Amino acid sequence: MRWLLALLCLSLPAFACAELTVTVIKKPITAVSQPAPVAPNSTPASAPQAVNPAAIAPRLAAPGTAVSAPTVKTAVPSVAFAPATTLPAPASPARTLADVTIDKVLVIKSAHRLELMSHGEPVKAYKISLGKQPRGPKLAEGDRRTPEGFYWLDWRKTSDRFNLAMHVSYPNIDDAARARREGNRPGSMIMIHGTPISDDYPEWYFASLDWTDGCIALNNADMREVWSLVKDGTMIEIRP
Repeated sequence: MRWLLALLCLSLPAFACAELTVTVIKKPITAVSQPAPVAPNSTPASAPQAVNPAAIAPRLAAPGTAVSAPTVKTAVPSVAFAPATTLPAPASPARTLADVTIDKVLVIKSAHRLELMSHGEPVKAYKISLGKQPRGPKLAEGDRRTPEGFYWLDWRKTSDRFNLAMHVSYPNIDDAARARREGNRPGSMIMIHGTPISDDYPEWYFASLDWTDGCIALNNADMREVWSLVKDGTMIEIRP
């Protein structure tokens, strides 16, 4: 029994060594492969892209610190501007006839027109009728011609026959001298006046004729306007 126990004690180290040897053989150490050499100046396909530090600056700023956004420069196309132009001045308010001073009355016999003038410019014109002999200057009393020359509108009156009437200072010095030379009376009482109000002849009928004895006639509405705008002492020029 003792020898069997001694044999067992002697055989245990041998069995342990054998088991250790088997374990090493069954699990050998695996060799570690080395990375392939990298050629100079070549970049691995999986290499990360270069990062601009300015782009990640906001992420790295300290808390509570204001960080300005990165400045991006873009090309601005040039724009051609039209040359500056001067704007017209605002139009002045239109003047009414009541605001205008009439300093002259012009009659053009050949055009059958009477114009109100202010500082050499006509401000309004009216159609007129003349004497029954409209051509030529007045030479004598009763010739039914309208005078020609420069005169004054020196006084006015209301008229039972012609409504309103303004007196023309005919004859002037030249008219009186010519009449004396020819042995004639020059005549007088040349007026600017309105149109008769008649049941037999309406007002428009007179406007189509030269019907006066040498005076200048307007329709009654026009005569009222001329009466209100032209003052006594205004010059009147009567042209052929």
